[in-house]
Amino acid sequence: MDVLLYIIIGLLIGAIVGIVIGRFLLRKLFKDQETSAQNKVKKILKDAENNAEILKKNKLLEAKEKFLQMKAEHEQEVNTKNNTINQRENGVKQKEQSLNQRLENMNRKENELDNTRKNLEKQTEIVVKKQDEVEHLKNSHVQQLETIAGLSADEARNQLVDTLREEARTKAMIQIKDIVDEAKLTATKEAKKIVIQTIQRTATESAIENTVSIFNIENDEIKGRIIGREGRNIRALEAATGIEIIVDDTPEAIILSGFDPVRREIARLAMHRLVTDGRIHPARIEEVVAKTKKQIEEEIVEIGERTVIDLGIHGLHPELIRMVGRMRYRSSYGQNLLQHSREVANFCATMAAELGLNVKLAKRAGLLHDIGKVPDDNPELPHAILGMQLAEKYKEHPEVCNAIGAHHDEIEMTSMLSPIIQACDAISGARPGARREVVESYIKRLKELEELALSYPGVEKTFAIQAGRELRVVVESEKITDAQSEVLAADISNRIQTEMTYPGQIKVTVIRETRSVAFAK
Repeated sequence: MDVLLYIIIGLLIGAIVGIVIGRFLLRKLFKDQETSAQNKVKKILKDAENNAEILKKNKLLEAKEKFLQMKAEHEQEVNTKNNTINQRENGVKQKEQSLNQRLENMNRKENELDNTRKNLEKQTEIVVKKQDEVEHLKNSHVQQLETIAGLSADEARNQLVDTLREEARTKAMIQIKDIVDEAKLTATKEAKKIVIQTIQRTATESAIENTVSIFNIENDEIKGRIIGREGRNIRALEAATGIEIIVDDTPEAIILSGFDPVRREIARLAMHRLVTDGRIHPARIEEVVAKTKKQIEEEIVEIGERTVIDLGIHGLHPELIRMVGRMRYRSSYGQNLLQHSREVANFCATMAAELGLNVKLAKRAGLLHDIGKVPDDNPELPHAILGMQLAEKYKEHPEVCNAIGAHHDEIEMTSMLSPIIQACDAISGARPGARREVVESYIKRLKELEELALSYPGVEKTFAIQAGRELRVVVESEKITDAQSEVLAADISNRIQTEMTYPGQIKVTVIRETRSVAFAK
């Protein structure tokens, strides 16, 4: 027990001694750290004072340099202003000297004018005196002449004037006749020269318009697929396009016959798509024909835009550009209408340049002169008048409108462009190989045949096929019954007999089709 107590007391004493020694050591350690921190603080303060001194010196140097620079700039600016002021003062002094010199010159000239005026007054008095003397002598001579001739001065003057007038009139008439004859001869030569130069400078091609297109196929097996079961495919193609499709013994070829080049092109492209795709049936045929028609319309616009760009014509209305594109698929007496209009535009530009007229307006009028042949509707108006109305509608220049309307003498010519358009139209159409009257009359007859049938109510579409020997009339099934179809066919055939002239006979076929469509969902 005593030993344990001694041990505990020893431990307590050791702990107390350890605590005292620890505190002593900690205090010494803290004191050393405080001394080190104070030394560091002094060193930092000393470094800061040194740096501050250096910065202060640097700032003072910079401030001095900036002050010297600003002082130099100010002195330079003051010198510049002083130089400007000195220059202005010198200019003012020079102007003042110039004004003083001018004033001296004016005073000198004024003195000279005064002297001249006095001299003129003296000379005027002398001249007046001499004029009085001359007048007195003249009157005395006139009295003597009147006494000798037995005529008064007025009568003699009138006789002399009449004689001179008659002589002058006679000579003038002779000269006028010579000038007119020479002008006619020269004008004829110059006109021939301009026309010949215009024809020579424009390259032309002979356009050939046919009423038949050939569709080539790889083998004759495709013909059977185009014809279809009991001919339903070929009938659907003919009904959708209005073109007669002739499938005969010609190897690897199908003939597309029709007077309208647009329809023939639609039929050719549609058939090409169907053959390439391989699916040939009535529903597919109608879908492809509709897409092809849309494509042809886009190509028409593209052709019109390309044409006006090639000719350098700007600012043309989009509808007129579309009509220009439609010219590609129209003909004038067998001559392609777009080619003809391009030729006329180039001819007109050449002639206008030779005559010193507006080349751009001439080229514009030449391109649009036959625009009345290609509208979507066909009113009963001459194509020149219709073209003029279309040009006026789309805000074309008045000279262009007059040239379009007057190129076939339907209206009076009011500008110099009009006779140029008329002459160039004749040049393009009259050259050898350009036109064929038979084709134009044939196409006109077919159009009249279609328009006659379209005039009946309930008729949806008409197609003249087989060179005009057959007329197919598609009617609306909701408006025309089967019985009325027979009556309509008879009426159309009777009207064709009484109103039209044609060779052989024309077969009228009225087609009435009823469709029932349903969708399975």
